[in-house]
Amino acid sequence: MSNHNFKIGQSVLYSAGYGRGAARGVYTVTQLLPSEGEDCLYRIKSRAEPYERVVKQSELSRDS
Repeated sequence: MSNHNFKIGQSVLYSAGYGRGAARGVYTVTQLLPSEGEDCLYRIKSRAEPYERVVKQSELSRDS
């Protein structure tokens, strides 16, 4: 089982998969979710969007 690399409230860079280019950018982690296989899941929120997204840890990196 994997460990979460990011904390609630942390700013992260979301590098969305193919076809989701508009979604790329800086997000804030709002919730840690259970793992899906070997990849942890997170709920993230952007100031530019009215909704949250559920993403895999492999799609996130640290915001410098």
